[in-house]
Amino acid sequence: MGYVQEARENHVKKKVEEALRSKMKQKALKECDYYTSRYAECATGRTFSVVWQCRKQAKELNDCLHHYTNDAVLEEMKREYALNQEGKGPAKP
Repeated sequence: MGYVQEARENHVKKKVEEALRSKMKQKALKECDYYTSRYAECATGRTFSVVWQCRKQAKELNDCLHHYTNDAVLEEMKREYALNQEGKGPAKP
């Protein structure tokens, strides 16, 4: 039965990680809104040429998003979540 309990705990951890990852992505999109707008403005009315015409804006957007969505950021969010859990007991991410 220990194996089943461990599997359930890991399942919860995966759900927590998914929630934290989603929260991380939402924050990144919010923080990078300026670059998203610039890229969207450049891409408006273009089809194939968006690849070379908006390369600079795409790189700026990707750099910004990567700044807020990398493994280090996720690990920090997990650490903060774990610290909150130790102090409060069960809670949502």
